[in-house]
Amino acid sequence: MSDTQVKSSVAQQGFARRRGMGAPVEKPKDGKRTLRRLVGYFKPEVKYVAALAAVVVIAVVASVTAPSMLSRAINHLVEGSFSKIPWVLAIMLAVYIIHGAATLLQGFFSARLSQRVIYRLRSELFGRVINLPVPYIDNHSHGDIMSRMTNDAENVSTVISQSLSSLFSGVLMLIGTVAVMLSYSVPLTLLTFTTVILSVVVTRVMSKLMRRYYLKRQKLLGQLNGIVEEKVTATKTVTAYNLQERTIEEFSEASDELTRAGIIADIIGNAMGPLMNMLNNLSFVIVAAFGAWFALRGMISVGVISAFVIYSKQFSRPINELAQLYGQIETAVAGAERIFDIMDTPEEDKSGEKVLPITEGVIEFKNVNFSYVPGKQVIYDFNLRVEAGKKIALVGSTGSGKTTIVNLLMRFYDIDSGSITVDGENIKDISCDVLRDSIGIVLQDTVLFTDTVRANLKYADSTISDKKMIEAAESANCDKVVAVLSDGYDTVLTAAGANLSQGQRQLLTIGRAFLSYPKILILDEATSSVDTRTEKHIQNAMIELMKDRTSLIIAHRLSTIQDADQIVVMDKGHIIETGTHDELLKLKGNYYKLYMTQFAGNAT
Repeated sequence: MSDTQVKSSVAQQGFARRRGMGAPVEKPKDGKRTLRRLVGYFKPEVKYVAALAAVVVIAVVASVTAPSMLSRAINHLVEGSFSKIPWVLAIMLAVYIIHGAATLLQGFFSARLSQRVIYRLRSELFGRVINLPVPYIDNHSHGDIMSRMTNDAENVSTVISQSLSSLFSGVLMLIGTVAVMLSYSVPLTLLTFTTVILSVVVTRVMSKLMRRYYLKRQKLLGQLNGIVEEKVTATKTVTAYNLQERTIEEFSEASDELTRAGIIADIIGNAMGPLMNMLNNLSFVIVAAFGAWFALRGMISVGVISAFVIYSKQFSRPINELAQLYGQIETAVAGAERIFDIMDTPEEDKSGEKVLPITEGVIEFKNVNFSYVPGKQVIYDFNLRVEAGKKIALVGSTGSGKTTIVNLLMRFYDIDSGSITVDGENIKDISCDVLRDSIGIVLQDTVLFTDTVRANLKYADSTISDKKMIEAAESANCDKVVAVLSDGYDTVLTAAGANLSQGQRQLLTIGRAFLSYPKILILDEATSSVDTRTEKHIQNAMIELMKDRTSLIIAHRLSTIQDADQIVVMDKGHIIETGTHDELLKLKGNYYKLYMTQFAGNAT
């Protein structure tokens, strides 16, 4: 066996370990259905599929023909027909050139096909993710959804670009090689099969071992990554408690276990190449020994022996590759199944007959009951009317249902019974687009995007003029924040505003809410995570923002809602008190206790 063949075989085994032979194979639940659906994405790319099939056929024909040319050249050499040899070599050179060109085109068409298919698949998936119902997002891991967008889609792309053509060419290569080998010598072909069968058995046994230890290594690697992420994130806490040594020991134990599993996995994986090379060499010995015996008996020519040496290699390689491809295709189909699971999830129901803008902003909750989980009610018989332009505050302990009321008003969740109306219209009859366009929201957790300040402020409507944007920034007190930035409104916020303080980010979100020109405003604990000085700036901005707008304010800091037209005190999904700040203090009920806790330091 030549050095080139040895290197090629070892390279193939390394590729197999990286692409799935040693890696754990994820199996789909309904592979046939998923595969049929995935094939549907190839229909618009028929021309690329046809072109890929054509070049694969040409490459296989050239690969099967070349050893026959070599056999003829050797036979002419043995026979002494030297004048014929140059012509045979010229044909053989042409065949190899055709094979090389077809192989290059095969890579081009595979890459083109995979990227076009995965582009369509990924675009459809992202479009569905953006329109998923809020309950689905809340009840599923965000990391898992992102993994389907990235890892699963990439697995499908890789299989299409690297495995699809290999699968097709492997099957054709097997058929063509066997046909030619049988035409030359049936006995020698059957002898070659013995080592091929042995190769398949060894591959299956080694693959199981590799899969077991690679799976163990992946699990241990995940655990180690978890330790690193947790400890790095909590560096200040680790240092504060002086637990650096214990942390290092914990990391070292996990790292040592990973190292042991990795060594075994790599030993088994690295043994695959030498084992397969040994079996291939055994095949060459069998072909050489029995081929010579057959040649001496006049059953075959010397040239056929040389051809059989190449054909035996060509025969065993597709079998090993097809065995490896099975695992890769299984994993890719399982990934496609996970992608289709999301794509089959019904989109959020945004229907509603009313498509005209909301003009007044009168909100009314009537006998509203709601449960996130059936049988576990969180809102009980909730009744509240908010007149246009009024400022209503919702207060209460954590878990009392304040944010749930906002979720219901925004139609993120549907109520169990009762009704919610805006301007006398049931929100179920109002188009979600109209409803949400009429509501501005400022949350405790600020959300900015990795883009310019200008783009973030104009997020609701990019056509708004710069003049209006600057006016809104001045009203929201965020013009002072912009003034100290290097490029003003064209400053790019890195890592979604990580280069700004919490208060600065909050002022920008208030400016964005200004530019959405809402009739209804929701402020969900917008100042709870900033200091009192910054809170004053934000509060002034919010007062300006709330002018002539119906406002719902959720607050833990009671200093921000003392001027509210009405304060609604909630507890365990019930309204237990309502009134103005002064009225509720006179009652000396739940609100009074909350107030005294914050401002007088009394225990509740």
